[in-house]
Amino acid sequence: MSEPTRVLLVDDQPLLRMGFRLILEGEEDMQIVGEASDGAEAARLAARLEPDVVLMDVRMPVMDGIEATRRITGSGACARIIILTTFDLDEYAFAGLRAGASAFLLKDVAPNELVHAVRVVASGDAVVAPRVTQRLLEEYVRSRPAAPKPPRDPLLQDLTPRELEVLGAIAEGLSNAELAHRFFLSEATVKTHVRRILTKLHLRDRVQAVVYAYETGLVTPSQGLDF
Repeated sequence: MSEPTRVLLVDDQPLLRMGFRLILEGEEDMQIVGEASDGAEAARLAARLEPDVVLMDVRMPVMDGIEATRRITGSGACARIIILTTFDLDEYAFAGLRAGASAFLLKDVAPNELVHAVRVVASGDAVVAPRVTQRLLEEYVRSRPAAPKPPRDPLLQDLTPRELEVLGAIAEGLSNAELAHRFFLSEATVKTHVRRILTKLHLRDRVQAVVYAYETGLVTPSQGLDF
């Protein structure tokens, strides 16, 4: 039997932490390794406890969840972070993704969706609610003042034509199964392409690839892919 997924809970509301703990501890493949009530404590515990997944609130005293996420991911830790928000288009959610979070969830998420999200993010093979993540990114891009298109990232030269196509499809929010169907590939081959893309672009996971595509201007809400 494989090792359980180690989870760190971060929220300044004890009742919310208790609720998440009760849900996740009911799963045989989940283990709560610690709790924190602010971002600074979360960063310290993440370094000491080495969790696989961190459920991270945004608005907290001492240090908010965005800065805590930035510190944890910037430290080189393997922990993947799920940002907890109140509204699905919360501006802080995108800031969390930019800081290195792997996904975001609403605080009133259904128990089965919470469990599924932790498993998916821990696996690193997919993003949570890719369509919602894409919508968040598009809304963020639309809300920003018009700016000159950034110069093409030299790292893109290392991608093959197929990898560029796969990157564009990832930015659309497609799952591995959907990628396999679109490009007539096996899911194993898709996973290989995704892994190579992430390695070449120095990205943590798939959702970071989506953020990258929007931030570098490869994808725009109105024009689509721009390779």
